[in-house]
Amino acid sequence: MEKEREPQEAGRKTTFTESQIVGVEPLVLASASPRRAEILRAVGWPFRVEAGDVDERAFGREEPSKYAERLAQAKAEQIAARLVGLAARESLRDLVLGADTIVVTDGTTLGKPRDEQDARQMLQTLRGRTHEVITGVALVRATTNEHRIAHERTRVRFAQMSDAEIDWYVATNEPADKAGAYAVQGRAALFIEAIEGDYWNVVGLPVGLVYRLAREL
Repeated sequence: MEKEREPQEAGRKTTFTESQIVGVEPLVLASASPRRAEILRAVGWPFRVEAGDVDERAFGREEPSKYAERLAQAKAEQIAARLVGLAARESLRDLVLGADTIVVTDGTTLGKPRDEQDARQMLQTLRGRTHEVITGVALVRATTNEHRIAHERTRVRFAQMSDAEIDWYVATNEPADKAGAYAVQGRAALFIEAIEGDYWNVVGLPVGLVYRLAREL
């Protein structure tokens, strides 16, 4: 894709860069997730990574969407606190994006597997059934603490995987750092029968939702 386009409007020549075409400012991505970085690059959204570390334990019987939103907000606010002052003094980008993706089935939240056995049990739970993928998204402006928080839901149906297929998939090590122990954009695509909703949400970032929230700011 060309980096610059020069449309003619009412006899006036204007040059648009990639960031201007997106219509919003660059981001600070509060995540080390390579999937989220790849999605932002794919749509041409300028960003830099500033990862943190938050406690991801749930609060009792916390509703899944509230849990995902809370973690996304905590990640964004942690990095925003790190940037406040510095951004104002040095004119740095200060719009921070936090996100957290979970898989939910029968009211149970599945995060990242602890080990191979945990991954195997998650996949045994998901096979032949439909589950929900929920991603909480938070945008926080470091200099003003203005924020937007929301979540996206997508339904995913797995095929009836055999034990041998599960063992093979776990052995690839792909499930290791994935919510629900699978990557829809990877080898797990072999076992996906249907997706209802935002595909990018299942990958890890509902970028359309992020775009809408960013425009509000």
